[in-house]
Amino acid sequence: MADRKRTHESDKRKRKYRSDGTPIWAKRYIDGPGIWVSCTLTWHPSGSISSEHPHSGVKGKERQAVAECYDIFDSVASELWPITESPVGNADSDSDHDEDQDLSIEAQIANEVNAMKKSKQEPRFVNCQTNTTCVVFISCKPPVDPVQLVVKLVQDVRETGTVRSRCIHRLVPVTASCGANVPEIQGLCRKVLDAFFASNPGRKFTYKIELRMRNHSVITRPELIQHIAQCVPDGHTVELTNPEAFILVEVFKSVCGMSVVQGYYDLQKFNMSEIANVKNGGEIATERQVFGAKET
Repeated sequence: MADRKRTHESDKRKRKYRSDGTPIWAKRYIDGPGIWVSCTLTWHPSGSISSEHPHSGVKGKERQAVAECYDIFDSVASELWPITESPVGNADSDSDHDEDQDLSIEAQIANEVNAMKKSKQEPRFVNCQTNTTCVVFISCKPPVDPVQLVVKLVQDVRETGTVRSRCIHRLVPVTASCGANVPEIQGLCRKVLDAFFASNPGRKFTYKIELRMRNHSVITRPELIQHIAQCVPDGHTVELTNPEAFILVEVFKSVCGMSVVQGYYDLQKFNMSEIANVKNGGEIATERQVFGAKET
């Protein structure tokens, strides 16, 4: 009986997938705001490197990419939005301690356990399951701004020429998301576009809609672009060659995400490998190479 119980507990620890087939290390649904992450593609014996061919990417690297995202995103977020302890809690610690002296041992232990639970910070980043090779979505919690985080990260790569990842290829920030249908997308446009243009009062932008659609066939590409363009406030004009603002739209299955960025082409469409390649004159440096570790 004891052996059977130990075997059951061991199986639970080793289990990597839920009963519905989704990995235990991911949420079952895509929840924005967040960041789309493309894993690095390499040659595969069965085909050329292309995201359009199911056998062409690096399989099994999504989990490593997620781990790298957690590490890198947390590092950048700590610079932009440092976590500070509440001064109120520190001031009240002495009075709380005095009150605990009057309680029973069991009550004191219960208070300590509750304090430990409260002190645990909710994770800023959560992986969302995509069930797609080389595609990862990391959900962001407030106060993290996906656009600000991605721009900071790629600017660091441009300055140093060092890519802090071996699997992350390209990043696409998502300010907000909705269901991939026309009414919800129109509401999303009003929310995201109005907020961006309102933050630059009096300025008239040239803009371009950068749309990527994957595993979606309900709305056609021309139809979606037309609906988004109709939601852009008056006075801003389309410019396809060298626009000032880029409306990034990612449609994946039944979810649509959107953000507005500037300097998108200057930052190589947030492709970290390309940015490092330009900086280093053709060679891409990783942190492992910078610190003298051998690539395997």
